[in-house]
Amino acid sequence: MKLYAPEYYKKFKCIADRCEHSCCIGWEIDIDETTYRKYQKFEKGYGIDIKNSISLEGGAHFKLCENEKCPHLDEKGLCKIILNVGEDHLCNICREHPRFYNYTAVAEVGLGMSCREAAELILSSQNYDVFEEIGEVDAVEDEVGFDGRAERAKIYRILKSESDYKTKLERIYREYGLDSGDDSEWLEIIGSLEYLDASHRDLFLTYSSKNRPEGKNDYLERALAYFIYRHCTEAFDEEDFACRLSFCLFCERLLASLIASQNSASLADIAVLASIISEEIEYSEDNTEALMY
Repeated sequence: MKLYAPEYYKKFKCIADRCEHSCCIGWEIDIDETTYRKYQKFEKGYGIDIKNSISLEGGAHFKLCENEKCPHLDEKGLCKIILNVGEDHLCNICREHPRFYNYTAVAEVGLGMSCREAAELILSSQNYDVFEEIGEVDAVEDEVGFDGRAERAKIYRILKSESDYKTKLERIYREYGLDSGDDSEWLEIIGSLEYLDASHRDLFLTYSSKNRPEGKNDYLERALAYFIYRHCTEAFDEEDFACRLSFCLFCERLLASLIASQNSASLADIAVLASIISEEIEYSEDNTEALMY
């Protein structure tokens, strides 16, 4: 199956020790079965440290250290597995992050905004609607009759039109029979979510659909295009697409509200807020489902 990616995808590169929000801290890092078997073959050197760092409770994963750091993160912020035994010994989740995949008639790969470097790249890229073939993957075409990619393209054409951003949003809401809902209901759901960082609950509870920043519409448009790319592409029918789109529009409103409430002005500051939304919502199936359904 052919693999496609947004035009900006190839520009991404992990900044490793220069990252101020390491993906090696605060996450339980699961080890896939193939990599686990590879680790079990180690008999000397740093391989022994890797084997000793694994817990099998609830499935194979690395036992986090103080401050929830991966045991293989060194004092410089570099991965000791890569340094000692090579990048080909990374488990799948470490090798792929922050990438995600869509599988329809073709395969698509994207970058998750939980990574702040990826978030800055996404929010600064104008050509979010341009895709390039970058290779092939071993996957089978789905048998869903609904074409989420085509529906996504319709929305991208609206976003790329000459209208002002407010008019574009109004058209999307109108054409898909959606509205922003009642803020009190959204706030109730926000308060019930599970958070990696408890302070983010208070941040999200500042949400108001009426609180939108001035002069940040380009960033919000690109963020919305990203959310749609990630969450709407694999929809299985029109109703499912509309449900997923409603979720994406909520994420756009939440980002707009946070930018306004935090008086965020720079790309870097806005990328931080986008990454917080991504890691607290997109990377939690429970939170995504609570807001989507």
